[in-house]
Parts: sequence; C-alpha cells; structure tokens
Amino acid sequence: MIKKKFIYFIFIILFIAIGLLVGKKIIKNFASNEQKELIKKYIFSFKYISAQDEKIKSLQGTISRYELDFKNSKKNIQVGKAKDFELSNDKILEKFILADGFYSGIYNYLPGSGFIDFHKDNLFVASSRGILAYSKDIKGELILKQIENNINEFIGIEQFNKSNKFSLNDLLIHQNIIYISYHEEKEEDCWTNSIIFSEVNYEFINFKKLFSNKECINSKNNVDSEFNAHQSGGRIVHYDNNNILFSIGDYRERHYAQDEKSIFGKIIKININNSDYKIISMGHRNPQGLFFDQQNNFVIETEHGPLGGDEINLIEINSSNSGEIPNYGWAIASAGEHYGGKTPANETKYKKYPLYKSHSENGFIEPLFSFVPSIGISEIVKVGENKFIVSSLKDKSIYSFQLSENQKLINLKRIEIFERIRDLKYKDGKLYLFLEDTPSIGIINFEN
Repeated sequence: MIKKKFIYFIFIILFIAIGLLVGKKIIKNFASNEQKELIKKYIFSFKYISAQDEKIKSLQGTISRYELDFKNSKKNIQVGKAKDFELSNDKILEKFILADGFYSGIYNYLPGSGFIDFHKDNLFVASSRGILAYSKDIKGELILKQIENNINEFIGIEQFNKSNKFSLNDLLIHQNIIYISYHEEKEEDCWTNSIIFSEVNYEFINFKKLFSNKECINSKNNVDSEFNAHQSGGRIVHYDNNNILFSIGDYRERHYAQDEKSIFGKIIKININNSDYKIISMGHRNPQGLFFDQQNNFVIETEHGPLGGDEINLIEINSSNSGEIPNYGWAIASAGEHYGGKTPANETKYKKYPLYKSHSENGFIEPLFSFVPSIGISEIVKVGENKFIVSSLKDKSIYSFQLSENQKLINLKRIEIFERIRDLKYKDGKLYLFLEDTPSIGIINFEN
C-alpha cells in the first residue's frame, strides 16, 4: 500500500512539473503580451515556479526511468499538430508536438531532447534516452511508431541517474545503416564518445559497437579539476562509402585539444569497415555541428565557445591529407573568455589557457565567424549553392549565410524560432528541426 502511494505521489509530482513547463512554453509561444502579464501576476509566482524547478531536479532519475518505461511499453508516440507560426523571413513553421516518450532532456531536465534523420522518405527520431521511432508520411500529420532496440545495453539508467548530461549525442542514417553516438562510461566515472551501428530494421534494431577508444576522462579526478559532459561534441556525418566523420569535445579538460595523441577536442575520420581512425582537425572545444561538402571537399564545423566565441570553422580536407593536422586554436585562442572572466580566481587558468583574440597571429586557423556573445550554436546543413543554415540552442534561432568564392562568410541573417534547436536536417526543399523546449518536430518549407 505504501509503495502504491509513493508511486502515485511521484506521478502527481511529474504531472504537475510537466504541466507547468509545457504551460509556460505554450504561454510564451501563443499568448499575447497582455495575457502573459495577467498569467504571470495571477497564476504563476516566481517562488512557486522555482520550488517546482527544484523538485524537477530532484526527480531527474525518475524522469529518465519514466521515459525508459514508456520505451519498454512499445507504444507509439502520440503527436499533436500545433498552430502554424509565421517567421520573420515570411516562411511558415509547422510544429508537431511529441506528447509521449520524450520526457528527459539533455540541457532542460524536461521535456526531452532528440535527434532526427531520414531513411529513404521515412523520418526517424531518437530521444536522448534511447527511444527510436519513425514516421512514413509527413503530410499534415505525423504518426511516430516505436522501433524496439538495444541502445540501453550501451548507455542506460545507471548513467542517466548520474546526470542528465549523459545521453545519446547524435543520429545518422546513410544508405541502410543507422549510427548512434553516445557517452560511454568506459570504467567507473571515466567517459568517452562512442558509436554503435546496425542495419535499419523497422521491427527491431540490434546495435553493435563500431567505435570506442581506450582513452577516457575521469569526471572526478582529472588535470584541470573540471568536467562537463555537455562539452563533448558527438556529431556524426557521412564522408564516403568507407568513412564517417565524428566530433569529440574536450569535456572541459582543455589541454587535450592541443594533444595530437588524444581524440578529445578533435574531428576524426572513422573507417566503418575496421574502426581505424585518423584525426582530421584539432583545437576544438565542443564541436556541435558538422557538414561535409563533397562538392567543394571541405567540412564546415560549428562549436560552442566558452563565455562568448561560438565558432563556424571551415576545414580543408586537403590540408588534413597532407600529414599536418589543421589546428583551430582551442584552448590557446578564442574570441570568448573563461567563465567568470579575467578575475583573480581565474589567473592560473589564463596563464595556462590565455585565449588570445587572434588565431592567425598565434599559428592557428581563424574561424569563418565568431558569435560574441554566444548563441549556443548547434547543427549546420547546406540548403543551396554555397548557402547554409546553422541552428542555436540558447538563442533559439537559425542563421542563414553564404560562402563567397574566396570562402568568406557573407549575408548572415537571423530567423527567430523561439525554441532551443537540438538538430537539423534538410531534405527536398524542407528544413526539419528538433525543438527541445516543447518537444517538437518543426518543418519549414524553403521551396516557395
């Protein structure tokens, strides 16, 4: 009886917490300014919301368990169509809200985060905790059917309970192979980025390990006495028939980014046949977006800076093939600053990692562009001839830009989306977004 009452109590708290957060998002996106002020005044008080946030944090492991329980139920994910939203570029954002399954977030404690890709014309979506689903048709509605899988044999409730920051990191589908990147706990409290893979199967996907390096970073005992799993990269992109590219951050152990013997703070090329790898570039902090432009034979990479200094970088493949590893400067050069700035408490940190404002004057490659202040940069995709779109988390916007003939970034334009954007895909003239504040699948038609 006591056990049942406890379960009921947990569900009531979860219901209140989810209701508050979803309610806040709906109010933000759809209520007028006058309505928002009335709601703030008469319904929500700051102290009450803060108290609920604390309850949500204390229930972090329960929320992950709740998501895994939904996964084990094998139920389809209920999807609701939100009202279309007109953007500042006169485009329309369609939004399909995921009402089930996506409960546990990577940055937000809830609702859930996720990643998207396509197998043929079918949209696949993976949650940060291992739910995998697909939709055959996206014409006015979205029907997401769960696919059974064994992802949680590689990362599961034991890791999720340690922090919501430990999660899946990306989803890639190329031809008939699906790849998932995730935080692997190699040994107790020692972490690295790894990849699992399988042939696509719509009934059950049995993943096997593709890439797992011996090297790991201990979250409690390390050189810089700092650790953050949010600073780990994890993006995967197709390179050619035998290789994929993989981004790995430094987990806030900054010295690894300038160590050629380490995989941390690097972009690497992995042979999918034998798992051998080669470093393509180094000097990266937290590479969140990757796009290989096969036509022009370069990679465009986006990465989170520290306090300011998010970067868009161009990596020439020919340079990495010459034997010299292109170096992008972290943690010696950056347009940003260490958290807290140039204070006495950070004096030792600045001596070790000075964050010079010029990359080129210190022997490194300059970014195409640096965002100061930071936007919480995320994924990048190509949407036309030398035209790209990059998404953001903190800034809740997308940015379009072009590359000139001499590879300079031009015509940068901001389009506000009003939600954190975890992932992007571009297919058949449409931009697909995973929006993690609702959570939702967003679609913007670029054909007209």
